[in-house]
This record gives sequence, structure tokens and C-alpha cells, in this order.
Amino acid sequence: MKRAAITGVMGYLPEDILTNKDLEKLVDTNDEWISTRTGIKERRILKKEGWASSDMGAEAVKGLLEKTDTSPDEIEMLICATVTPDLVFPGNANTICDKVGIDHAFGYDINAACSGFLFALTTAAKFIEAGTHKKVIVVGTDYMSSIVDYTDRATCVIFGDGAGAVLLEGTDEEVGLIDSHFGGDGSGRAFLHMKAGGSLNPATVETVMNRQHFVYQEGRHVFKYAVRGMADSINTIMDRNGLEDKDLDWVVPHQANLRIINSVADVAGVPLDRVMINIDRYGNTTSGTLPLCLWDYEKKLKKGDNLILVAFGGGFTWGATYLKWAYDFSA
Repeated sequence: MKRAAITGVMGYLPEDILTNKDLEKLVDTNDEWISTRTGIKERRILKKEGWASSDMGAEAVKGLLEKTDTSPDEIEMLICATVTPDLVFPGNANTICDKVGIDHAFGYDINAACSGFLFALTTAAKFIEAGTHKKVIVVGTDYMSSIVDYTDRATCVIFGDGAGAVLLEGTDEEVGLIDSHFGGDGSGRAFLHMKAGGSLNPATVETVMNRQHFVYQEGRHVFKYAVRGMADSINTIMDRNGLEDKDLDWVVPHQANLRIINSVADVAGVPLDRVMINIDRYGNTTSGTLPLCLWDYEKKLKKGDNLILVAFGGGFTWGATYLKWAYDFSA
């Protein structure tokens, strides 16, 4: 059976930056409070008129195709992870395909909140492993500022906008995705969700006036479950594959909160210089965090490096994926 390997990664970030100092003008907060509790200094905000999450995803995919010298006609499938699609339907995946000239592929969206990219990556890998597809793109893109309440200091300091994409191809080499472990607990929806806009509470004048179309989070509960879910996933992956801390070259955690990232590093027994961190510059981009980390650190990765990607999202959803990096960076 062929393995599915990441053979290219690309990111896209909006130009506009929202700093902690900027947020001080909007809500009762300050740079020290935000930095201490989240590790975030700034985040990117999409302000281009007429743009939505699919546009950020499309930019990442365009860059990925160019970077890997891949024709749009070679792509057979595209999966998009997002919680902020342009529309309820159609999905972002087909919209992105249309915007980048991919017209020989099918696609669909995955919504697993902040675990979305990881779930999509493993799903896409199965099509490669089955031998039915040769080249698949996975996109994580979220326009979080479109669903953030900038009068709520508990959430508005956390999120940013951005997108990342990876190309998956089959390989006979000892690289690529090796193992994944995922979990879910639907009761967690009480602690992290959007109150209105779905079929349970369709949009009305009342739901809009009550500001129910924004992210709602009970931070203490989310923090506790996130640390436990991500830690358990890492431990399961390491035990199942006979890995020790010395075997891990990189841990790639979802960028939700620096304290969570530190806790995950402790569990894996990996020093922070082997943990990918960019939350200070981008905040939590939800489905975009993991591919943006890979994009940021790509130059440091070597073929054969052992990586564990780990995430936790609303729902609750969580999991980890173990892979061996498939290539050395070349400018």
C-alpha cells in the first residue's frame, strides 16, 4: 500500500494586522493581559472588499500549484476544512477549485472546528492509500474575524484570519502519513459554539440584535478538555508507534493558546525549540493553524523528520497524526 506524503505546503495571510494595542481601543484589555493568557501579540485580519474564506484558500492553492510545478488538471480532489464557508452551500471546496482553474476534480468541506485540517488531511490520505487518487489538495481556511464579536474580550483577542494548503501524493518511500488517532465528545458543544445561524436557531432580527452569530466560548472548560484531549492523542500515537521523546523532531500543535501549547510539549517531552509556534503573530486561525505552521517552518524540515500534528476543536473534536516529512526544502 502506498503512503500519502505531503509534497508541498503554502500559506496565505491577509495584509492587515490587528495588534494588542489596537484591541485596547475596542475592549477593556491590554497587551500584558492578552500576552500572558494567550501568547498572542498580533493577528491578521481580512479586509479586502468582496473577499471571503474561499479567496484566502484559493490564494494558498494558487501558490501551492506554482511552487510544486503542478497543473490544475493534475489535481483529482480537494478537501477544504473550514468553519467560515462563504455560504451555507455550496461548499468552499468547489468554489476554490473554480477560482484556481481545477476543473477535473471533486471536492467537499469538512467542519471539525480547529481539528478540521487534521481530519481532512487523514481523510484525503485514505484516497491516496487506496490507490484511487494520485494528487489531492487539503486546504484549511478561516475568516474568523467575520464571526468574532469585537465587544467580547474573552474571544476577540484570540482569533485571526488565514489559510494554508498542502499537496498529498502517493509514495513507496518510508515517508508520509503513518498513523492517526482521533476523538470526539458532542457534549462539548455547550462550551464552544455559535448560538444562531444554523437550523436549530435560524437567523432572525432577534438573533442578530442579541449578537448570537458570533463565537461563544467558556474558556476554562475548553482549556481543560483541550489539554487532556491533545495530550491523550499524543500519548496514544507515541505508544502505538514505539516513539520516545528523542524520536520526535517536531511537534506541530494547533495554535489555540500558548499555555495549551506548553502543556502539550510537556506531555510529549519535547523542548519548545522542537515545537512549532507562530501564535504570537497570527493568533488562532482555526483550520489554518497547522498548515500555516508547516509553511512557516518548512525551511527547517528535513526529509525523514518525525512530526506529530495535534489539534483540539469545538464540538469537541481532537486528535493527532504521526508522519515522516517527505522532502528537503529547496528555494
